Amino acid sequence: MDLDMLNMFVIASGTLAIPILAFVASFLLWPSALIRIYYWYWRRALGMQVRYANYDDYQFCYSYRGRPGYRPSILMLHGFSAHKDMWLSIVKFLPKNLHLVCVDMPGHEGTTRSDLDDYSISGQAKRIHQFVECIKLNRKPFHLVGTSMGGNVAGVYAAQYPEDICSLTLICPAGLPSTTDSKFIKQLRELQESKRIDRIPLIPSTPEEMADMLKLCSYVRFKVPQQILQGLVDVRIPHNEFYRKLFLEIADEKSRHSLHENMSKIKAPTQVIWGKQDQVLDVSGASVLASAIPDCHVYILENCGHSVVVERPRKTANLILEFLALLHNIDNNKKQA
Repeated sequence: MDLDMLNMFVIASGTLAIPILAFVASFLLWPSALIRIYYWYWRRALGMQVRYANYDDYQFCYSYRGRPGYRPSILMLHGFSAHKDMWLSIVKFLPKNLHLVCVDMPGHEGTTRSDLDDYSISGQAKRIHQFVECIKLNRKPFHLVGTSMGGNVAGVYAAQYPEDICSLTLICPAGLPSTTDSKFIKQLRELQESKRIDRIPLIPSTPEEMADMLKLCSYVRFKVPQQILQGLVDVRIPHNEFYRKLFLEIADEKSRHSLHENMSKIKAPTQVIWGKQDQVLDVSGASVLASAIPDCHVYILENCGHSVVVERPRKTANLILEFLALLHNIDNNKKQA
């Protein structure tokens, strides 16, 4: 090997080493940065674009794909302490010609956070209505999807703004009383009795607590490396004070059973999807909704916990598409009759 060839080899090796070392350094020293890059990459890969909308001095952050068409647009509301990117696992299995909108809920990620804001379920539903009006999503009735806290908000929204909604999907929604206490509810009672309510299981501040939260929310046991757990915690810690305030707000009497109080007002065809092994919100809530909403389709997923969107994304996407197709066929048959 002559000197020129050796120099080229050294330069090429160095060029390759720089991004590899940068990746390793990010993983070891700044795992939270790696997590942000991960979401950025998947948004790009799936064609989701991030935008902002303003209502007076309030800013909403959202991502979208596609344009409104003959099929209903789909608006997705995430759960407590999550963000718009939690829906990417489902977006992957939805057709690219569907108009999808995923919004950061009030106070979360890129949406305005204010100490003066009303974070009750009813208050959040009003904010989402403002967002819908901002981007003119309700020019045509749209399909609304919500999970956990977002499911509570979605159900209340459907009850309070029925003209906006053509159909509704609730995934393990909060806001319902239960005859059976879930593991999470039992943990909360124990913490209340020991006066340690600051240790809310859904607000981890260490990698160990993060691992416990993932076990609580998922039936499937994900093997998550310590560095990723650390990164997940690092991303959340700056927001934990807000999450505690929000949790106490939505667990208060004003919001605790908001969906239950409004479910009889829901007139839109409704789909309920629930993980049978949900340890956060007991699956018995599905029968509560089925008994109160006239046109309610219930699907209980075996071997699945509270994190339905993460554990069974393909199945969830297919159920939503099948539900929309069923409603479309019913509508066509009515027109032909």
